[in-house]
Amino acid sequence: MPKGKILAIGGKENKGADKAEGKDKNINFISEQILKRFVHELKGDNPTVVVIPTASNEPDESAQDYVKLFTDLGVHHLLVMDVRTRADVYNPEFLKMIDKGDGFMFTGGDQLRLTAIYGGTEILNRLKERYMRENIIIAGTSAGAAAMSTPMIFEGESDGGYIKGDVRMTTGLEFIKNVAIDTHFLTRGRIVRMTQAIATNPECIGIGLEEDTAILVTEGGKVEVVGSGLITIVDGMGMTETNIFDIENGQPFTAKGLRVHLLGDKDEYLIPTYNRTQVV
Repeated sequence: MPKGKILAIGGKENKGADKAEGKDKNINFISEQILKRFVHELKGDNPTVVVIPTASNEPDESAQDYVKLFTDLGVHHLLVMDVRTRADVYNPEFLKMIDKGDGFMFTGGDQLRLTAIYGGTEILNRLKERYMRENIIIAGTSAGAAAMSTPMIFEGESDGGYIKGDVRMTTGLEFIKNVAIDTHFLTRGRIVRMTQAIATNPECIGIGLEEDTAILVTEGGKVEVVGSGLITIVDGMGMTETNIFDIENGQPFTAKGLRVHLLGDKDEYLIPTYNRTQVV
């Protein structure tokens, strides 16, 4: 059972400036709620946060945004792990940052950059070791969140996903097992593409994160919702019928017997795959 925590954020988390669209109507909106929760979960009197902007096309700007935000929230020790290529991961200075950090923040961008650059490296293996054995927190927003799970959606039709072959997946960074995470979920209408991902692997649970909304995962499978929006759970374990294996690419797929849950701030959820693993 992991001793560390995961904070997966759906993107566009409030950073203390103007409220995101629609938040003026939401009486439960709290400025910087998710980032404050990240800081609250840090352990130690003077924790170190490592910002990892690898997924971003503008890593300098992205990193400095978070350095300023965390500084304003009272974090005094901040490091930027500026890994941009596969060759960079062999720099021993970056491995030292993994050892020093109490919290890690993967920025948004392209999740495929994260898996292609970090997959199978000592940096990722060391971070996973620390996540299993130590009370650290690993956060990711948008692409950084999507990469946290085992199956990872990296491309698809955001306004559809109902055609077989529209949704492309690979193996993520594997911090959360048997879960597929998608981000900007309600804003970009991604429930159908998530359903296709789950129909092909119903042992996994799909978790769709709306913007300015996150899940805090403890003990590998205990979920708490944090933020102003909703998360969507797509559970295919009880699926009774699907044609996904019979049809050709380019045809619409069908699925029956799925369960869907909508959860808001402070709601809790136990990932069924986690629960079953513990019983076994």
